[in-house]
Amino acid sequence: MGGQWDEVVAIYRDNTAAYEARITKSGDTALHIAVNGGPEYVVQKLVDIISKQPNEVRRNGLKVANKRGNTPLHLAASMGNAKMCSCIASQERSLVGVRNNDNETPFFLAALHGKKDAFLCLYNICGHDEGRLYYRRKDGETILHVAISGDYFDLSFQIIHLYEELVNCVDDRGISPLHLLAGKPTAFRSGSHLGGYKKIIYNCTFVEELKVEESISNVVQRQPLNIQASQDVNHNRYPKNYQTCCNFFSLLKKAVQVVMKLYKDRKPQTGDTENQQGTQSATRARGHRLVPSNYHTCFEFFKLMSKAMLVILGLGSSAITKLEEEKKKHKWSVQIMNELIQQTIMYEYEHDGSSPLPSEVDESQPYAFGVGGSVTYSNHMELHENHQVMTRDDQTNQKNQSTGEDSKNKDGEGVKDKTSETGKMKQKIEMRETPILIAAKNGVVEMVEKIIEKFPVAIHDVNADKKNIVLLAVENRQPHVYKFLLSLERAIMKESIFRQVDNKGNSALHLAATLGDYKPWRIPGAALQMQWEIKWYEFVKNSMSPHFFVRYNEEGKTPKDIFTRTHTDLVKSGGEWLTNTSESCSVVAALIATVAFATSSTVPGGVNEGSGSPVLEYQPAFKVFAISSLVALSFSVTAVVMFLAILTSRYQESDFGQDLPRMLLVGLTSLFISIASVLISFCAGHFFVLRDELKYSAYPVYAGTCLPVTFFAMAQFPLYFDLVWATFKKVPQRSYMPVA
Repeated sequence: MGGQWDEVVAIYRDNTAAYEARITKSGDTALHIAVNGGPEYVVQKLVDIISKQPNEVRRNGLKVANKRGNTPLHLAASMGNAKMCSCIASQERSLVGVRNNDNETPFFLAALHGKKDAFLCLYNICGHDEGRLYYRRKDGETILHVAISGDYFDLSFQIIHLYEELVNCVDDRGISPLHLLAGKPTAFRSGSHLGGYKKIIYNCTFVEELKVEESISNVVQRQPLNIQASQDVNHNRYPKNYQTCCNFFSLLKKAVQVVMKLYKDRKPQTGDTENQQGTQSATRARGHRLVPSNYHTCFEFFKLMSKAMLVILGLGSSAITKLEEEKKKHKWSVQIMNELIQQTIMYEYEHDGSSPLPSEVDESQPYAFGVGGSVTYSNHMELHENHQVMTRDDQTNQKNQSTGEDSKNKDGEGVKDKTSETGKMKQKIEMRETPILIAAKNGVVEMVEKIIEKFPVAIHDVNADKKNIVLLAVENRQPHVYKFLLSLERAIMKESIFRQVDNKGNSALHLAATLGDYKPWRIPGAALQMQWEIKWYEFVKNSMSPHFFVRYNEEGKTPKDIFTRTHTDLVKSGGEWLTNTSESCSVVAALIATVAFATSSTVPGGVNEGSGSPVLEYQPAFKVFAISSLVALSFSVTAVVMFLAILTSRYQESDFGQDLPRMLLVGLTSLFISIASVLISFCAGHFFVLRDELKYSAYPVYAGTCLPVTFFAMAQFPLYFDLVWATFKKVPQRSYMPVA
């Protein structure tokens, strides 16, 4: 614990009992502690000492586990140290399959924590077939499940190509990897919103596509264990103040990569004409180029130079690195999605993990769907079972029949009917939402589009409440998905899915009128939330003909009735928000109107007694003063009138659609103009006092004087821009927070 590793090594040499000595409350040995926080060369020395012992002593020394069941190899795999993993596992190969208290192997833990190098190292040691015995946990989740759950898409890509059968494996809840990916809207570009300079950096960032590891066996050789390494853990090989230079040189390196890649793409193909045409079509589809191909190099070079300038100007490495990681996630998630959809089976959309049930499978083996309704295990055993989807009536009849059977054992005691339990479990899992429904609910339009392209029949999927993708997209306020479904060309298919109603008779318009417990729209303020709720309702209503949607649901309610009932609280809070905002702004507007009135009635320099004309009539500053004071008075009065109109409004739900937001927008615009005008009039009038002493030096003084009032206007600008955005945007924008 004190870091006296030389003495630890000496004790290990002299006493074999020290190998299994637990020295912490959690049951860790010295080797556990060395792996968890010690130098790598110490781990190497300790393992070498243990490996020289007889087989039984060696195996027990390396296999000793702490109270959580973790061996030293578990810790090394969790930390992602491929060198330590190779050092330990190469001495005792069976350690790769040792399970802890959570039934997790080191092979599984490396995937759970997204440690690609450690995972590939252990894969190389245990082998492909033996790895099938270690890649599943007791809850049914596989290494592909946990890699996707942790957003480790680089590792997920390697796992898909190593174990293709995991694409169709489900856990004991019926969740497949595609289900998990569909529940991650922020992993896709459609679920992220970038503005300002971030969008520029994002578009200027170059991200390569994922590729399969060329030589998995060389993972450890790329990072040889340095036995002479010191105990100083300092991963930076350069001072921190050199970070900008390093980032700049890394950009130059990427520039060379871009040029080389483009050079390779432009090489003439030696194959036949058909292959050349296919390659050109694929290149156009990948790049979506808006410029001629010979301009593409210049375009990429311009992007890289723009990014380099951002680094030099200090917008820095942290922001750019963060955006680069985000773009990697967006691009790689699409690759993973394409791989999953390409290799998935049609059967999944009919039964969705309904079987095997947890009680019917070997917990040490993953299970997957096979052709013809069979369940295939990794050891190639098959369990044949009838997987026909049962309707609710059939399930009820089966339950009644199973209940009526003899349920007593030989001793006459009542036993629980396993057939009834299986039927209930099967019914519950069969109605689980399919990936396309989850994607529609979370706004992942990329997945919805790809699944419909691959499996057109999936567009008719419904969940337990008989809601299809249209109803879920409307209910969860997903404009991108809804607009995509509207753009479908096949009229018959579109009509069938848009006329769908749920189990309560609610159409898409009923669900558009229903407000959930969360705030769906990406805009602050209850009044603006209400405005976008009205816009969403009107957008859904106007997207189809008037007679298209069902008018009444099973409760006899119209969409208008539901809208009024569910939005009562939002209307109330929106009215309170508008009242508070208008009261605050009206006070400022009234003060400016008072000052502007006094200023406009005052003539700098006085007037001529004979003619009554201003003495400074022909001075440019006087004209600026006269015009700005009049503008300030007019717009300040306009602002006061608008805010008073809001305060005296009835706050009906229809008023939040256009009237109230527009009055607030006009009032704020008038307020900002009046503030700017009164400042200009003050500076122009005061200029006559200081022009002889300070001359042009007066301008900085006036700029400093205007700062306090300018800060007020700047504090209100976010609200002003939100108002402009909400007023002129026809379709609201979703906040894209995960729904499920």
